[in-house]
Amino acid sequence: MRVLVTGGAGFIGRQVVSALAARGHDPVVLDALLPAAHPGPPSSVLGSVPGDVHADVRDRAAVARALRGVDAVCHQAAMVGLGQGFADAPEYVSCNDLGTAVLLAAMAEAGVRDLVLAGSMVVYGEGRYDCPAHGPVRPGPRSPAALEAGRFEPSCPVCDRELTPGLVREDAPVDPRNVYAATKLTQEHLAAAWARATGGRAVALRYHNVYGPGMPRDTPYAGVASFFRSALERGESPRVFEDGRQRRDFVHVRDVADADVVALEAVGGREPGTFTAYNTGSGTPHTVGEMATALATAHGGPAPVVTGEFRLGDVRHITADSGRLRAELGWRPSVGFAEGMTEFAKAGLRGVLS
Repeated sequence: MRVLVTGGAGFIGRQVVSALAARGHDPVVLDALLPAAHPGPPSSVLGSVPGDVHADVRDRAAVARALRGVDAVCHQAAMVGLGQGFADAPEYVSCNDLGTAVLLAAMAEAGVRDLVLAGSMVVYGEGRYDCPAHGPVRPGPRSPAALEAGRFEPSCPVCDRELTPGLVREDAPVDPRNVYAATKLTQEHLAAAWARATGGRAVALRYHNVYGPGMPRDTPYAGVASFFRSALERGESPRVFEDGRQRRDFVHVRDVADADVVALEAVGGREPGTFTAYNTGSGTPHTVGEMATALATAHGGPAPVVTGEFRLGDVRHITADSGRLRAELGWRPSVGFAEGMTEFAKAGLRGVLS
């Protein structure tokens, strides 16, 4: 199968390309090589594979050329992270949503009907919570006053009791709470509309906190694991926001790439006109503080520092049930938390252009 991987030179995209090739597929890369994610000239990243294209996914003519002879698309290209602030909103919407619309329109014209989309668990907002008196509840956004006072845990919106966090399933209501999250949800809506209009088949993998070798360093567009790893490389303590007890699911990039390949191999057998979302995580929640400690220990220090700082728009706990992906597609993560963090603590990061 010939697969176009948009963003195929990026952190996750590179691993997807390698996993596809290892399974006997023919990956082709389209990547804009934005300076926020790529440190070197285009010739140092692309050009080794015939058909690789250095172009923006918003360039319809370039996308049309890249789609020639393609059987399926794995859409990884996107701006990620929270960026510098709301001033980044137009670029996020343009890269993520306009770019996806251009890609889908070109796929419709080219007759390419199979898509796997890099989704994100951020579409849920806060995770699942249970109140001992009122059962499952959905707390609203945390107030700046509560965060300033160090009250980080959401409370029951009915009785104000402490809540117990749980696992989110794919049928949970969505509630994107920052610009990046809103663009990721829009990508899913566009993919679903494309599938219905064209008879296409689309799968979205809602990634959890992906980490591993090759993450970009020192950029506001990277994830928390990259921030901590970059600090350790500089000989500094990782700075853990809030109280470090935020629950996340840290999933290794090779496992995520394997999930993409499994989904690509299965999507062609789906009913035309369908869209399906799958949570994609390790299945084993850990706190941000645990992750920072594991990295620092494996790196040989210095130890993390819990700062009490916070960012508006961050959620407290978000861990999801990935059982549907395991049951329906047979995917299983293979890299455990301790093993993955030990490897990541010693692996290189990619520098970025200033």
